[in-house]
Amino acid sequence: MITFISKLLFLNAEIITIGDEILIGQIVDTNSQWIGKELNKIGVSVYQISSIQDEQQHILNALKEAESRADIVIITGGLGPTKDDITKKTIATYFNDTEITEYPEVIAHIKNLFKKYDHPFNDVQRYQAQLPSKATLLKNELGTAPGMWFYENDTVFVSLPGVPYEMRGLMTNEVLPKLQAKFELPYIVHKTILTYGQGESVIASRIENFENNLPEFIKLAYLPSFGKVRLRLSAKGNDLTVVETALEKAIEELSSLVSDIIVGYDDGETIEKQLGEALKAKNKTLSTAESLTGGKIAASLVSIPGSSAYYKGSFIVYTAALKQQLLDIPTSVIEEHSVVSAEVARAMAVNAREKLGTDYTIAVTGNAGPTKDHNDKEVGLVYIGIASKETVEVHEFNFGQPREKVINKTVNKALELLLKNNM
Repeated sequence: MITFISKLLFLNAEIITIGDEILIGQIVDTNSQWIGKELNKIGVSVYQISSIQDEQQHILNALKEAESRADIVIITGGLGPTKDDITKKTIATYFNDTEITEYPEVIAHIKNLFKKYDHPFNDVQRYQAQLPSKATLLKNELGTAPGMWFYENDTVFVSLPGVPYEMRGLMTNEVLPKLQAKFELPYIVHKTILTYGQGESVIASRIENFENNLPEFIKLAYLPSFGKVRLRLSAKGNDLTVVETALEKAIEELSSLVSDIIVGYDDGETIEKQLGEALKAKNKTLSTAESLTGGKIAASLVSIPGSSAYYKGSFIVYTAALKQQLLDIPTSVIEEHSVVSAEVARAMAVNAREKLGTDYTIAVTGNAGPTKDHNDKEVGLVYIGIASKETVEVHEFNFGQPREKVINKTVNKALELLLKNNM
């Protein structure tokens, strides 16, 4: 019999990032992404993420709304010593906390940090050591602004600095251990299947019955991106053995339904890694010749540690002139067929392989857009050539628009073709 803890102990969290720099696009909110992953690991689900201005009423409104729907509220940003950092004062206002507690150990810590860099300590820095009396101090070993922990109205509020490495240190050393000590948390387990070659809607139609018959405690999510789709199964419960057993059974069933398009499992098993492992197992080498992708295939390959064992180099031949000069593509071939053609892709693959002396070469040419760039071929048209010592294959695709989509789909499809057709 499957048993699960009360839903009241399935805690929901909300993350609030404070800072105009996020709202105007000056920086990217990486904090929420990281916090969400870490909370999930200990059995806390993030139900909402909000970004708001450094403005008191906005912060007060966000805190009130978050308290109405979340068990844990994580706030990042606005804890600096300058006038535009108002989070600490605003939180004190929210809790009607007019008393201040000064922490000598924080002052000593700041003085020690400043001494290392020969900076003077002043009253602005002393303010960092002063917290609302209802706050529990969270020691920030990596910076001057401590974190704050409140427990009010059956809700945990945590305020952290926005500097990513300081926030991560506080979450790891202070917040996560305190949450685990305070609550009996469930287990949340994820398993991911990585597929290439079919779109989200096609896959959904193939596995509709499977999805409809999943147990209530297992959820399926589709995560599409430029020709690849990750299928993530997530299970939640208080018995880890039950959760893992049920999830493994679901993964096995799902795998059998999409076996023809699977290239790996879990987020770490990327197609680049799968291809690299296959090349190493066969003791084969690879090179690339890129036009429209401008080196992006090479970059994806060398992102894998140890790729020098099988990846040898690339020609980036973005213009017709360089295709002629570096890869010896005959002028007559380009003039007759244009640079966006199966014939040029074939010649690029063959000539690059011979020049670099590898077992395989991937070559790509096409129109990424937004204009046709001195040829009459349709925007989105791409040719991918793969050459080995024995054979050459050329595939034609139309990846549509916009430019980013065409380029990224080309990268993913090229790796998929080599892995599935030649490994």
